Formats: sequence, structure tokens, C-alpha cells
Amino acid sequence: MNAIEIRNLTKTFGEKRAVDGLNMTVPQGAIYGFIGENGSGKSTTEKLICGLIRQSGGEIKLFGKNRDDPEVRSKIGVLIEAPGCFPNYTVWNNMKLQAANLGLKHEDEEIRRVLHLVRMDGAASNKFKNCSLGMKQRIGIAFALLGNPALLVLDEPINGLDADGMRIMREILTDLSKRGVTVLISSHILGELEKIATHYGIIRGGKMLKEMTAEQLNADCPTYVALKTDDMEKTRDILQRAFGRADMDEQTGEIRVYGVLAQDVAKYLFGNFGIAVSEIRTAKISLEEYYINLMQEGKK
Repeated sequence: MNAIEIRNLTKTFGEKRAVDGLNMTVPQGAIYGFIGENGSGKSTTEKLICGLIRQSGGEIKLFGKNRDDPEVRSKIGVLIEAPGCFPNYTVWNNMKLQAANLGLKHEDEEIRRVLHLVRMDGAASNKFKNCSLGMKQRIGIAFALLGNPALLVLDEPINGLDADGMRIMREILTDLSKRGVTVLISSHILGELEKIATHYGIIRGGKMLKEMTAEQLNADCPTYVALKTDDMEKTRDILQRAFGRADMDEQTGEIRVYGVLAQDVAKYLFGNFGIAVSEIRTAKISLEEYYINLMQEGKK
């Protein structure tokens, strides 16, 4: 069963169409990286999924049922923008208010459970205003986890975090996925998203450009050898003839050759043409580069 199935979804604000015939499928248990430029319709789509705003057309199903089904709505946890907390209240008291708002039973036990999940066991007595940005983001996820939802919708939860905060957030989301929670997460920090996502959806202008699994992304992002020599133009021409493809990377000033080993390239250049390689490394096309290339192709 899929956690989210969206067909021909549209949302207009006046004359602006924020979401335009969007189709989207999120398998149950996935960590789904939702990617797009600012204004592409990501946040609007997430709000539509959660029922915070109403669609102009199309269909949204969650776990095989209509999004408005009361049973389904109780399975959704949401963090969009920032958690709504009272700054002078402690983390615990803010959590108590949210638990009461949700009508939860055994709220103290539930609060302890979710604080443990987000690595905030020792921060319950802290005032919210004194918490760091990373702590506040984790508190927001704890809010969303109250009631043990099956679907977690997170809008930019790792933006602004330091390296340690990002690591903790990765661990939290991976742990939740292992527990069977489906996570829909949008982020501009694609390098971090690439470390945890099992599926991706790339949106542009309110339309779904591409959906793929992590395995499909990996297949579309080949490994390459990047190198420099004293005569880059001559080297590129030689490698182009020998290996069929040799690209100049304008950002790094390196030549890229695909489908070969670094030692074979260096040996070929020196053994046949006396060209010494000054720098060489093996790398792989990243999600960020793949995304940028896809966006540029769409503008042609």
C-alpha cells in the first residue's frame, strides 16, 4: 500500500496556479525527499496533503483512503515552518498542551516516548526560548510524533542546523523509518537528503518533473574520473577519442571521463602521449548536480 497517492492535484490562488496537475506516489515506509526551487509548490502540496488548505481539483489518498477520512487524519504528524510553542513555557509544558489539544491518553508516558525518540530526554525542563535552533526543530518533530502517526510531513526541518544537528536529524528520521513511519521531507540541503532518502520527487512550477527511487538515482549518477594536466585541451581531445566522452567541468577546471579507472587513464595518457597527470580523483555525480542539470534541461 502507498502512504500517499496524488492524482491531477491543482491549487490556485486567484489567477496563480501554485500546484498544476501534480501526480505523486509515496510508498509506505519510505523517506521521500521532496525537492524543488522556491515557489515550485512544495509547501503548498504539503499543506494540501495535511488538509491545512483545500485543493482546487484532483485527488489525495492517504493509506488508500480519502485525505479527509477521520481515521486517516489521525495518522498524520506535521511540522511546517516552525512549531507553535509558548517561548516562556518549558518544553514539557508545551508538550503537555499539545497532548491535551490532541486528546491523548497517558500523555506523560507519550511525551517521554517522543522526547526520547528525538534525543531530547534531558531538555524537558528547558524553556523553549532558551533552546537552540536544532533543539527547536527536534521539539517540532516531537510535537508531530505525538499520537504515534504513520505519516510524518516535514517542511525544511534541517535548514539552519550545524553539522552535528544535521547528523542527529538524520539519525532520528532513519530510526523513524525503521519503525515503519513514512516520512515526506522537503529540503534545499540536497547533500543531507541524499544520505537518508529512499525515494525522491522533483517538482517545478507546480508539476512533478520526476519521481525515482534512490537506486534509480544511483544508476543515473555515474562515477567518473576527474583530472588535470598541463595541456587540458589536448588531453580532452585525446580522452574523447579514446573513451567516447570527456567533459570539461567549468566549476572545477577538471576533465571528467566516465566508465574508466583512474590508474588506467593516467597510464594511457603518459604511456602513449607523454602527458603527466597533475591531479586525479574518482567521484560520483551528486543529487545536487543531478537536480541542477535537470532544472537546466527543463529551461531549454
